[in-house]
Amino acid sequence: MIGVGMRRLAAELIGTALLVATVVGSGIMAETLAAGNVAVALLGNTIATGAILYVLITVLGPVSGAHFNPAVSVVFALRREIGWGRVGGYAAAQVVGGIAGTLLAHAMFGEALFQLSLHARSGGAQWLSEGVATFALVFTILGALHHRSENVPVAVALVIVAGYWFTASTSFANPAVTIARALSNTFAGIAPGDVPAFILAQFAGALAALGAAHGLFGWTPLPDEQPSLSALPD
Repeated sequence: MIGVGMRRLAAELIGTALLVATVVGSGIMAETLAAGNVAVALLGNTIATGAILYVLITVLGPVSGAHFNPAVSVVFALRREIGWGRVGGYAAAQVVGGIAGTLLAHAMFGEALFQLSLHARSGGAQWLSEGVATFALVFTILGALHHRSENVPVAVALVIVAGYWFTASTSFANPAVTIARALSNTFAGIAPGDVPAFILAQFAGALAALGAAHGLFGWTPLPDEQPSLSALPD
């Protein structure tokens, strides 16, 4: 059996790959079947994303913590629940996994493997939406871990499902996923030039959520809390 560190990285890579493959692939399928009805396409994209998040967090949470998101990993490092060395490895695995997920989705639907998105997502409303979406995601994770850790998978899945519909940006809320989606000129894509502002907004939202959680729940985790359900010892 491979070591604990490699198991964690593999879980983050595989989890992020399957998450992005679902986001991009369901976007392609939904847009194809919706016959121009964007609301129906978004609904299909939403349901698939929420479903896979529940499954991935349930299955991989006990291995790596099921972060799949550099902003989430940074928050847990700031809470001193994981070391900064692990954050770097996780972020690399998440970005590589996300890109692999995009390529996998393209291959499954017979699309050109390598693409750059032309889908512009820019402006104050979009940036605010990403900050709010990431705030909601991180705040949900920390609150669920503090009160009912067994509900983290469903809580995260539901907050992303809601975010698809109540934010103008459709709730990317994840730097690694944002980078990966820039490489797909499909329903889920984002123009590469719009990526940096999204990522800045996402980290700002994550840090704001950490501050809010600190104020409401306290800085020190409860004795039985784990970083996003990670149970593997160091």
